[in-house]
Amino acid sequence: MRKEVVTTAKTIEEAVAKAVEELGAPSADKIEYTVIEEPKKGFLGLGATDAKISASYVSGGEARAVAFVKQLLADMSIEAELEVTDGENGEKKISINGEGAAILIGHHGETLDSLQYLASLAANKRVNGKKEEYTRISVDVEGYRAKREETLRTLARKMAARVVKYKKSVMLEPMNPYERRIIHSEIQNIEGVSTNSIGSENNRKIVIFLDSEN
Repeated sequence: MRKEVVTTAKTIEEAVAKAVEELGAPSADKIEYTVIEEPKKGFLGLGATDAKISASYVSGGEARAVAFVKQLLADMSIEAELEVTDGENGEKKISINGEGAAILIGHHGETLDSLQYLASLAANKRVNGKKEEYTRISVDVEGYRAKREETLRTLARKMAARVVKYKKSVMLEPMNPYERRIIHSEIQNIEGVSTNSIGSENNRKIVIFLDSEN
């Protein structure tokens, strides 16, 4: 859906910033604008005029996800900044940074995963009864996902070494699908061991075991 506004301010930059806020866009580079009037300083304060722009923004799944997260932060009285970047395969990555934002992570990222799920629902809800193109959404807080991924890869290497040393399989704690993929991926690079998942739904666990030829 396309939204359009006309904004005025002392400078073009301030007018653009105002348009971004009114349009609900994630950042200035996501909107299109045309300068209607350049700002004029005037003489001795007389005859000064503000900058005036016409701006538009095509909202969609990304905008709805950002709006949802912003409202959640406001409801929780969390002051934080949001940055939206493009990931792989058209994924939109929402990064949250700010004091108090860490509360959104939870134990092993459980709260963060729930937030991402809800943001994805907001992004892909039907509009006027119509289903739009699916938007993949990922949400991160204070760079948690990169840190968690490195922790899991380190764990995978450590457990693989234990399996090789003691010739016994090792079962890890239950993990979500995202974390299990990281473990599987890391073990694939280690000779002599393999992985398998057992259990159901949220209780699925990874087993690291010796390859049959070993």
